[in-house]
Amino acid sequence: MVVGPLLRSLWSTTTRTSLHSSSHYSHIKPLSYARAFSTATATAPAATPGGDLDPGRLRNVAVIAHVDHGKTTLMDRLLRQCGADIPHERALDSIDLERERGITIASKVTSISWKDKELNMVDTPGHADFGGEVERVVGMVEGAVLVVDAGEGPLAQTKFVLAKALKYGLRPILLLNKVDKPAVTEERCDEVESLVFDLFANLGATEEQLDFPVLYASAKEGWASSTYTKSPPDVKDMSQLLDAIVGHVPPPSASLDEPFQMLVSMMEKDPYLGRVLTGRVTCGVVRVGDKVHGLKKTDDGTVKIEEGKIVKLMKKKGMRADPVDSAGAGDIVSMAGLSSPTIGHTVANAEVMTALPTVVLDPPTISMTFGVNDSPLAGSDGIHLTGGKIGDRLIAESETNLAINVLPSTSESYEVQGRGELQLGILIENMRREGFELSVSPPKVMYKVERGVKLEPIEEVTIEVDDAHVGLVMEALSHRRGEVTDMGPVPGNMGRTRMCLTCPSRGLVGYRSVFSSDTRGSGFMHRAFLTYEKYRGPLGNVRKGVLVSMGRGLITAHALTSLEARGILFVAPGMETYDGMIIGEHSRDTDLDVNPVRAKELNNIRAPSKDENVKLTPPRLMSLEEAIGYVASDELIEVTPKAIRLRKRYLEVNKRKTMSKRPKD
Repeated sequence: MVVGPLLRSLWSTTTRTSLHSSSHYSHIKPLSYARAFSTATATAPAATPGGDLDPGRLRNVAVIAHVDHGKTTLMDRLLRQCGADIPHERALDSIDLERERGITIASKVTSISWKDKELNMVDTPGHADFGGEVERVVGMVEGAVLVVDAGEGPLAQTKFVLAKALKYGLRPILLLNKVDKPAVTEERCDEVESLVFDLFANLGATEEQLDFPVLYASAKEGWASSTYTKSPPDVKDMSQLLDAIVGHVPPPSASLDEPFQMLVSMMEKDPYLGRVLTGRVTCGVVRVGDKVHGLKKTDDGTVKIEEGKIVKLMKKKGMRADPVDSAGAGDIVSMAGLSSPTIGHTVANAEVMTALPTVVLDPPTISMTFGVNDSPLAGSDGIHLTGGKIGDRLIAESETNLAINVLPSTSESYEVQGRGELQLGILIENMRREGFELSVSPPKVMYKVERGVKLEPIEEVTIEVDDAHVGLVMEALSHRRGEVTDMGPVPGNMGRTRMCLTCPSRGLVGYRSVFSSDTRGSGFMHRAFLTYEKYRGPLGNVRKGVLVSMGRGLITAHALTSLEARGILFVAPGMETYDGMIIGEHSRDTDLDVNPVRAKELNNIRAPSKDENVKLTPPRLMSLEEAIGYVASDELIEVTPKAIRLRKRYLEVNKRKTMSKRPKD
């Protein structure tokens, strides 16, 4: 029985108007910056009707989705459909870490030609930690393709990215992807469509936004269809999706006759051109050689940053950046010639002294301290060691990534604020690959105090596990102050349970590796920032003590043989260690000082076995993300290009004992 479209049609014809006018929908604001002047200037004549600068031939669209629901694969198929040369799969994932981890980290802009229209497409990250990338680019577009896995349905980060799109008044198109999976049926697609429709309504969508088209696709197979099918009988391509974009997404409404203005939404550095600023032209026309200046909005008004002229204009077409002579209102272009403006600033003609409104980003929720590596092994691997070098690199990162704040902490350390440990972990990984050595503190949650009440960030968590692991997962999350909001079987998967929870951000730090271990790698966990709520109290016992080295030198197999019974080791024979370095997890809740460099006593008594015959359990070698989630408040992570080590903040035993007696914050 087909219930999704029936329910949707009943809702839209009988209750949509009453809900929209009720107090529940009273908070809906008019269409925002991306389309604020859409209605007012819809009839503004283009300076060159039908020409290259005509805004009517443009469609600006963002592709938004939850992690692993198929955005980047979809972009590959659209590019190939329109004649672009794709060098490899996931072509827009140009950063090494994106290809290695299979996630999108930074937003990308490209354009494709379809029939007589130019489609500017923006590929966005799906992970909530990179939400700043979504927030600063949705203002450039009028429409969005919401990609949802037809089997999994909308998840936590689907809600997150959709809320950003609806807030900016974008007109969405729903694309149910992966319908070729055996478990996906037409009834399941109808159910997912109804769930998405409910999500739209709960997020305060307008009537225009609720009237979205639905398409079915398999990005992997390279086809999209306006009707449900497992395999289209006719041509298998993306033409129906492209036609839906052209027909449903409105063209940008802007005037070519007004003076040129552009809000910078993306920035990159070119070794020959300097800063390359990318944004959508709000109004007017810009040409190579035009004199422009950069403007910044401050509390005291608009401030001029720099004057200069456009030395090069570029437009991304497919996988290449083509130089162009001019660009008109509504188009998305890149320009070079100015060295000071950055993301959020305005580039405009010399006569314009009004800065465009900047994007309001969600506040950061966690912070970490980046400092100089002061361990006894410092300087053996890296080439950038000083606090000044680390500070310059962090400030350069904060210019291109507005979701990161950098504050000086001490003379040689910096407080870095961000959205989550994955976002900051990516930054640390990039720095170590560039040759930096640094010490990193564990993540600290950023609390708020309102009217004398302590508030903390709460995240929405969606978990899918085998029934056998439900009890273990619920017990672990109860120690982390998680509260279950919904629980039930997974549609189409016998023996699987899906749970929705709310949990403090501090409780989820480091839980992903524990979750993978508890579920034997068969579970899925997705999380996204929800809100600030009242502090839920201290966490339960979420970690045991550690084994701390009290010797310096090479670790011996002889010493580790006797230490194996004490807990889980993080090191192997032949590795270097020093006083205060953490070499394993203790089997008890207290820390234990051990000597891992103890060698076998040399004497003339024959032993029945040799060191070569010693068999040790393989050590638990931690990745950077695991280390970030593991370290306690009195510990640090030593990050070098070749190694990741855990250590105590104070290396001397007596100093640690003295500091442990001090009252904690």
